[in-house]
Amino acid sequence: MLKVPFFIILAIILTPLIVRSQTDMTGQWVLIPAKSSEIGLYETVSIDILQNGTKLIVIQKWGTQRGFSDSLELIPDGREIEVIIKNRVFPTNVFMGLSMPVNQKRKFKAEWVENGKILKINENFNIHGSQGLSPVNVMHEYSLSPDQELLIYKITRSTRQTGPPVQYIFKKKGGKEAYFMRIEDNWEIKGTLDQQACLISLQGLANMNSPQLYLIYPKSWPFNYTESVYEFYRDKRNYSFTELKSLEQALDIFINNIKGYVVWDPEVRTSLIVSFTVAGLEKAVVVSERLIPLMEKKGLKPVMDFRGKFAGQTDAQIYNWAYNEYWRRCNKEFIVWLGGDAGPIMKPGVADWGVYKQVFFNDLSTKPEDKEEYALANKILSEMKPGTIVMGWHSYVKDRERDHVKLTSSYGFAVEGLHTLPNFSFNHQIPFSKGFKMKNNHHIEPGKQYVPANKVYISCVQTDGLGIGAWLKPGRGEIPYAWEVIMNYVWLAPGMLEYFYSLATSNDYFIGCLSGPGYMYPKAVSPKLLPGLISRADELMHQLDLNVFEIMDYSEGATVEGNTELTKEVVDAYYKGMPEAIGFINGYAPAYTFTCKDKRPLISYDYYLSPTRPEDDAVADLEELAAINKQRPYFLLIHVRESSDVKRVKGILDKLGANFELVPVDLFLKMAGANATFKERFLKR
Repeated sequence: MLKVPFFIILAIILTPLIVRSQTDMTGQWVLIPAKSSEIGLYETVSIDILQNGTKLIVIQKWGTQRGFSDSLELIPDGREIEVIIKNRVFPTNVFMGLSMPVNQKRKFKAEWVENGKILKINENFNIHGSQGLSPVNVMHEYSLSPDQELLIYKITRSTRQTGPPVQYIFKKKGGKEAYFMRIEDNWEIKGTLDQQACLISLQGLANMNSPQLYLIYPKSWPFNYTESVYEFYRDKRNYSFTELKSLEQALDIFINNIKGYVVWDPEVRTSLIVSFTVAGLEKAVVVSERLIPLMEKKGLKPVMDFRGKFAGQTDAQIYNWAYNEYWRRCNKEFIVWLGGDAGPIMKPGVADWGVYKQVFFNDLSTKPEDKEEYALANKILSEMKPGTIVMGWHSYVKDRERDHVKLTSSYGFAVEGLHTLPNFSFNHQIPFSKGFKMKNNHHIEPGKQYVPANKVYISCVQTDGLGIGAWLKPGRGEIPYAWEVIMNYVWLAPGMLEYFYSLATSNDYFIGCLSGPGYMYPKAVSPKLLPGLISRADELMHQLDLNVFEIMDYSEGATVEGNTELTKEVVDAYYKGMPEAIGFINGYAPAYTFTCKDKRPLISYDYYLSPTRPEDDAVADLEELAAINKQRPYFLLIHVRESSDVKRVKGILDKLGANFELVPVDLFLKMAGANATFKERFLKR
């Protein structure tokens, strides 16, 4: 068995002409295994770099309980010094039949190079192999990554001429360290929803001061990217995660973040929604009765108990009570509609964000016919601050999406859904990497003329945002494809945007959405507010390197039967407020508004690709549209529902004839602007 660590001390005398470091490598550095060469028995290595006056001390610690340490105290001026070997261990690979010759000498020369950006230590020694001693020259090279966040340690041995380089990547100890937990796929009130709800409320508290707890949701979760984003933070953003295996373990880790617990009543579903409001305000976790013994075991005390309190009451009565009790203390810049799934199921993925931001939670109906709930919803929204972000989603059993967004739009507020939106208290605190710039995959060269041929040009847009779409499903990158970017993520969740932009292929093209700085209906917005909202959206477009913007308005009816067209006044506002946009997209299902100004078209969807439409039927649909719209070029814009995948879309388009051509949406709009064969059409009152 190997001995415990010992130290080799190397001292070099300072001279006044030493090249000094231009970087700060001092501190304790811990290995990032995923980015480093494999170590074997020791599994890990850490490096401590200390500054002691004019001396630089570099300490390598291989392994943990079983390990080896090597310490150099040096002033790098290029002179040669000698050190006696005290231990036979060859630490970079103890499974090779190599050993250091005890009592012989190691010879070192150390110096800063490249104007002090790289520390090089040249080492010479003999090493024992099975055939005796062999001379070895080793170059140890230490440098910092361009963003100064990582320490890069390279080892080059004269005896190793093949294979990958030996390189170890480190980050500062204590930085970017967090916990993760896999959450159970049970959201039934009579099942284990209480445990998931407790964990999600705990997440909001754990992340109050820094991103500490990340939850990996099941594969069936609507936002299917949680594990992929976790891997991105770990592998690309250099976060170290420790897994938590149970609610009790999570409570033990974050007990100092918790001041108590609030008990909800499984017999009154709405009591859980109100409990999340209390959780944020009182720094409490939400629990059912069966979790109380665990809370008491951890020394926590109740801050509110809703068992039996709301029995027999309507939601309007419950939320009016909650409004009177808590509203004055709640955040007035954010609010959460914890709707979506209803009845025996609740999926409160966004609740960590609401607890983190101390918001008012509700699932009030925004349907005018539900007079009491609508009145309270309207009152609450009227008391929010300008620019409010409405998080979560409307209740699927109370009202409709168009009711909800119409009411919020009337105040100029943006909706950022859904109720299942996960990990936002964590994602919000992950900034962009140093120097990271969002760059879209543009296809238009400035000054170049694009002349369309006599063809049917198709472009595909995957709507409903990136998170619940086909981003991680088969086929992405195989064909030109446009994706909606939730533009407020630039400040709400910058790390998330970096994730999407970093993974984008040359065929992935981002567009801005949806009608403003967030989801809203322009016809429902006051004409006094609309220009300012479009201006804010335009600012976000520039930050995100976007030049195509999407509009949608269901404020006057349903997808098909309703009036989804845009008025000329609304369209003019977008042209004026987004002077650098190369074009606009409109609708969800076909929406019938078309125009072109200064060769910048506004084109509505001509086809909605339902996820249930058989492929051959979809092919026939597109061919029939081309037969009806005989003039060439014909510009056929397709909305792909988020539950479809790109592989399926490609299979459909591959069955079309040679007269059809799929092109990126920016090229599609540029050609349509140059040869607008569609007829101008606006909503006429």
